[in-house]
Amino acid sequence: MSLGEGNTPLYEMPVLGSTLGLHRLMVKDAGLLPTGTFKARGAAVGVTRAKELGVRTIALPTAGNAGAAWAAYGARAGIRIVVVMPVSTPITIQRETAAYGADVWLVPGSIADAGAVVKRACAEQGWYDASTLKEPYRIEGKKTMGFELAEQLGWELPEVIVYPTGGGVGLIGMWKAFAELREIGWLRADAKTRFVAAQATGCAPILRASPAPPAACPARACGDPPPHSRASVPGRTVRRSRPPRSRASAPTHAGRPCAASV
Repeated sequence: MSLGEGNTPLYEMPVLGSTLGLHRLMVKDAGLLPTGTFKARGAAVGVTRAKELGVRTIALPTAGNAGAAWAAYGARAGIRIVVVMPVSTPITIQRETAAYGADVWLVPGSIADAGAVVKRACAEQGWYDASTLKEPYRIEGKKTMGFELAEQLGWELPEVIVYPTGGGVGLIGMWKAFAELREIGWLRADAKTRFVAAQATGCAPILRASPAPPAACPARACGDPPPHSRASVPGRTVRRSRPPRSRASAPTHAGRPCAASV
């Protein structure tokens, strides 16, 4: 099931990079994806596989963009989508999800409470549970961010990837993509990057699970990176038999990029 997802542009941001003290800041514009966020990548593969398996009803909790993305792809596939949200979820997200035809349930409490409702309903009704890390296919969709980013940077990795993170599926997907590209020789065996998970204080499971204390990093509080550091963001499924010269390869001037996803 496709709504035209993938192949989003990677922009170099010299003015913002200079303001933040970053040598080569790049931003990957996920806002051009269907439903406006990178959640469309995971939903595309997750719903497609559910359709192949004969699933008739998918349920998942959300407090943000995932519910709308799964609702859109569910409408495309003709699968009923039940989305459980905390009552505090922004009204625009509630309306968008409902507009795609999903059944929207509002529950008191947090995303964890919504998840408990989904778990119970799936057990009782036999529905397909698409909660974070409850099925393996969303990761395969998010993995395309890593494929696309590597291709756009000429089969190299940025020094740092800053990624807006909820449950961490995108981080896992990109890590898996880079591991697979190293395994087949499209990336050097020693090609590495560093992930920075940016999380809201109200939903920060990755930071809470980290052995190191989380860093609060408002505006310019993080200081300058090392000289020649660069930043970049994620990408697209690769189906070619060998790595060609990318049409969207990174500029050739010195320094590995630093990437950010929006």
